[in-house]
Formats: sequence, structure tokens, C-alpha cells
Amino acid sequence: MNSAIATPAADLLESASSKVKRHVLPLFLIMFIANYIDRVNVGFVNSHMQADLGIGAAAYGLGSGLFFVGYALFEVPSNVLMQKYGARAWLTRIMGTWGIVAAAMAFVWNDTSFYVLRFLLGIAEAGFFPGVVYYFTQWLPQKERGKAVAIFLAGSAFASVLSGPITGSLLSISGFGLHGWQWMFLIEGGFSVLLCGASWMLLKSRIGDAHWLSAGEQRALQQAIATEQAEREAASGSAHVSAIKLLKDPQIVLFCFLYFAIQLTIYAATFWLPTIIRKMGGLTDFQVGLFNAVPWMIAMVAMYCFALLSARWRFQQAWLAVALVIAACGLFASTTGNAVLSFVAICFSAIGFKAAASLFWPIPQGYLDARVAAGVIALINSVGNLGGFFAPATFGYLQQHTGSVSGGLYALGFASLIAAAAAFLTRKRGPDRSRDGHAVHRGAH
Repeated sequence: MNSAIATPAADLLESASSKVKRHVLPLFLIMFIANYIDRVNVGFVNSHMQADLGIGAAAYGLGSGLFFVGYALFEVPSNVLMQKYGARAWLTRIMGTWGIVAAAMAFVWNDTSFYVLRFLLGIAEAGFFPGVVYYFTQWLPQKERGKAVAIFLAGSAFASVLSGPITGSLLSISGFGLHGWQWMFLIEGGFSVLLCGASWMLLKSRIGDAHWLSAGEQRALQQAIATEQAEREAASGSAHVSAIKLLKDPQIVLFCFLYFAIQLTIYAATFWLPTIIRKMGGLTDFQVGLFNAVPWMIAMVAMYCFALLSARWRFQQAWLAVALVIAACGLFASTTGNAVLSFVAICFSAIGFKAAASLFWPIPQGYLDARVAAGVIALINSVGNLGGFFAPATFGYLQQHTGSVSGGLYALGFASLIAAAAAFLTRKRGPDRSRDGHAVHRGAH
């Protein structure tokens, strides 16, 4: 009898979860792609802004990186406000404000205005990714949530591929006294503003508001999520650890360093790859965009292959180290004076640093106590994203004062090698100690 009762409930839950994913995942994927493009499209207008506004390499690098300062400073406040106003309203607000700021980039006139708008763009985008994850926690049970997050994260890879051709094609637009790079900012930012309207209309605040779910599906989904929430609260208790206390753990400091090193390389390539491609000579903006997509397409395949290998031969630290060494070798090879060979080397390097980004997270997840895992992951992510500030800012300074980015590429290569060696210093979970000194063993996931 119990089985007969449980089966319809399970069917209703499965049906409800499928409908939720069909209704929100396509929108979230499009939002993520727009988010990524508005964040990195500045990488394609370095030469244009220098020619039209006199914004030099150092100013460009600093402005590109200031985005991540604003993002890091306001991610936590944004998350707090999201809890207060709800994911639907807050995600819509995020979309609208970042779209407006992204479009306003078309009207920068000097270094200072460039700095201010990039910083404001980081503030506007802060909380987007956690907001989407929070939305999933309110609408999907755990087993379905993991699948949804994986699909959502795949949007990052697609965005990397699409950003080049889309942005490159928009740069060819001109008219009404505006340059192509200004039209690019206006159109891509305007698209995000339009998505803001779609977000408000298509997302719902509560499961009970979803007219596309039957009454039975609504009840099944609400009950499953409420049960999981109660279990999480019972398991976590009231444990809260400050960032200062977390950083007293050498392993957590090591995790922060590893992710920082990975993000350094990713964002250096993101913002400076179009500049390297232009040195090949004779390319239109659209062709630069097409070439820019190549390393990310190769990286998508590499990420999948590394995931299969690490699942079959489970030594995550070793696979992470291999990926980082590949990244370092590609970076060193890219310092050759030949622009075509440099591009090929960057493609090779992308195999390593994109794979390293996906191989990294199982390591801290395997070490962390479940009671503090969410806070530590947020801390690691915040510290790592600061690599998005240091990498473009340093590259811009070096190019302005040396006329080359080779010094920055060498520095990134050495950082990747150091991170590869440091990966073997990480360890899996072991006994923790409570405040009274007794051992507290972390439970297995």
C-alpha cells in the first residue's frame, strides 16, 4: 500500500520538476550568455577606445579589472537583499541595472568615466549567479537541482564561444554619429534590459503561482522542498564561521590561492585574447570574433574529456596539476614573436586553464565540513574572482610600459606551475576539532 501511494507522488514530483526546468532553464541560459557578453565585450574594443578616446593599455586593463572589485564588494549585500525581496524580483533588478550600465558604456569619454562604469557594472551584476542557484533551491528538489545547475553552468562555455562572433559582428555597425563599438555596447546592453522584462513576466515568486503546474504537482514540489529544507536546517544547526576564522585553516588558504591562480589565467585570456589575435594582421572585427571563439570551443571538448578521465582514474589533485601544467606550457609558448604561433599556443593553454576550473571544485568539496561548506565556497569564489582584477590590470600596465604582454604571460605561466605543485598539498576531509577540543569527523557526502 505504501508503495502504491508513493508511486503517484513520485510521478507528480518528477513531472513537476521537468516542467520547472522547461520553463526557467532556457531563460536562465539566455540570461547567463547575456551576462557573460556584457562582462567581457570590453575585450574587443581595446584598440577602438584607444584610437577614439585615447584610453591606453594601462587604463584599459585597470578598468577591465575594476568590474571584479565592484562584484566582490557587493556580492554578499546583494545576496542578503535577494533573500529579502525574492529571487524573481532581485534577478529582474540585476538584469535591468546591468543592462543600463552596459549600454551606458557607449558614452564613456575618458579614463575616469571608463573606470566608474566598469565598477558600477560589477556592482549591478553582483548576486546574479547565487540568485539563480537560490531560485533553484526554492523550486527544485536536490536530485534535480544538481542537473539544473550543471546545465546552467554549461551556459558559461556557450557564452565564451558566442561572445566573439556576436560582438565582432556588431562592431561593424555605424551611423547616427556613433562608432561601431558604441553601437555594440548599446545593443548588447539593451538586449539585457529587454531580458529584464522577460524575467519579470516568465519567472514566478512562489510554486503556488505557477499556473503551468497542476495542483497535485504544486503540492508534491512544495512538500519535497520543505522536507529537504528542514533536513538541511537540522543538519547544519546554527553553525556560523567568520571569514577570518576560515582563513586560519591553511587548507582553505591553499584553496583560495589555487582558484585565484586559475582565474588569473582565465580572465587574462578573456580580456587580452582579442588583442593578441589582432596582431595576426589583416583581420576584420568579425574575423577577430570568430578566431576568439576557437580556444573556447577546444576548451569545451577538453573539459568533457578531463571529466571522463578524472571519473575513471580518481586522483583529482593529479588531474588538476596536469591541467595547470598544460596551461603553463601554452602560456610560455605564446610569448613567441609570431602572432599565429602565439594564438595556437593560447588555444593549447585554454585546454589547461578551463579544465582546471572544473577539476578544482571537487577538491575543496571533499575537504569541507558540510556545516561551513557554503560559506567557504563563497569565500573561495570571491577571492578567486579578484584574479579578474589583477590579471587585466597587470597586463595593461606591462603593455603600456614595455610594449608587450610577454612579461604577463610568463608570470601567469609560473603562477600556473606553482599552483600545479600546490595542488598536491591539498588533502581530503579528516577529523575536525570542535571548540572544546573533541574531534568531530566530517560526514561523507
